[in-house]
Amino acid sequence: MIKVLVVDDSALMRKLLGKVFASDADFEVQFARNGVEALELIPAMQPDVVTLDIHMPQMDGLACLDRIMIEHPRPVVMVSSLTAEGAETTLEALRLGAVDFVAKPEGAISLHLDELTVELTGKVRAAAGARIRSSARLRERIRHRVRGGAAVVRSARTLAPIAAAPAAAIGQGLVLVGTSTGGPPALEALLRPLPASFPWPIVVAQHMPATFTGALARRLDGLCALRVVEVNRAVVLEPGCVYIGKGDADVVIARRPAGLVAVSQAAERDYPWHPSTERLVNSAMEQVSPSQMIGVLMTGMGSDGSVAMTELHVRGGRTIAEAEETAVVWGMPGELVAAGGADWVLPLPEIAGWLGKLVP
Repeated sequence: MIKVLVVDDSALMRKLLGKVFASDADFEVQFARNGVEALELIPAMQPDVVTLDIHMPQMDGLACLDRIMIEHPRPVVMVSSLTAEGAETTLEALRLGAVDFVAKPEGAISLHLDELTVELTGKVRAAAGARIRSSARLRERIRHRVRGGAAVVRSARTLAPIAAAPAAAIGQGLVLVGTSTGGPPALEALLRPLPASFPWPIVVAQHMPATFTGALARRLDGLCALRVVEVNRAVVLEPGCVYIGKGDADVVIARRPAGLVAVSQAAERDYPWHPSTERLVNSAMEQVSPSQMIGVLMTGMGSDGSVAMTELHVRGGRTIAEAEETAVVWGMPGELVAAGGADWVLPLPEIAGWLGKLVP
C-alpha cells in the first residue's frame, strides 16, 4: 500500500485527485488544504509520497516543499500548470528536491481524468520507490536536526567502473544524453563541471512537455559554461554547446550541407516517451560512426534509451549508465546495465570527469 498525501487548496481538485487514486487499490490517500496543514499531517501520517500544488494560500508549494525536504525528506510530486511561469516554478521545485511533476490538463480537468489518472498514478508509484539522495540539502537538514555537538557525515560509497577508461576518441563526435524522472537536477550536475571548450556537441533527450524544455534550457544556460539551447528548429551542432530536445516532440540527428544538425520532429507512436532517447540514438548512428559517440543514460523510470544504447555499445560506441546509488529512479540506466550495454556505471558526480577522459 502506498500512502499518499494530496495537498491542494481547491476542493474540486482534491475531489478529482481522490477519484484518481481511488481507482487503484494500491493507494491510501489523505488530504491537506495548504502547506501548513501538510506539515502538521506528515509526522503522524508518514506518507510515502506527497503530491503538492504550487499556488496555495498561507504557505505555497515551494515554501512547503522546502520545509518537507529539510524536516521530513520524502518523495514529492508537484502538480503544475502548463504556463511559462508554471514551468519556471516547477524547475525551481525540482531543484529544491521534488522527484517529478504532473502538469494540470488545460481546460476542464474532469474531461482529461483518464489521461491524468494514468500519468499521476504512474509517477506517484515510481516516486514511492525513488531515492532521495543523502547529499541533497544535507547541510540544511543537519542544521535543522542537530542542536550542538558535531555531526558525522559519511560520503556515499564510490562505485568502481566496469572497465578502466580507455584512450580518448580521435576527431569529432557526439555525446548523447537521455534522462527522465529526476533529470533536470541531474543535467545540472552533469553539465556544470564541463568547460566552455568541451570539444563535442551534447544532445539531450529529457522527457518533458514543450512548455518546460525551453525554460530548462534557459536555466541550464545561465548555470553552465557551455551554451545551452532548446532544439525548436534545425540547428547546426557545434562544440561547446548543449542541445535540449523540445518537449512533446523528438530530437533527431541529420546531416545537411552545413554539417550535422539536430532537428525537432513530430513524436512517433513507435516511441512511447518524448523526447525519445531511443530515436535520438538510432538517428545518430545513421549519421555518425558509433566509435565517435558516447551515450549517457541517467535517472528516469521506464527503459527509454536502453535498447539503442546497448546497440551503440555493441557497435563500438562508449556508454555510461548512472549508478543506482545516485539515480532518483534507476529505471532507464538500470535497464541498460541489465542488458549488458553499459561500458561504465558511475555515480552522477563522476560522469562529467569521465567524459573529460573520453573526449579528446
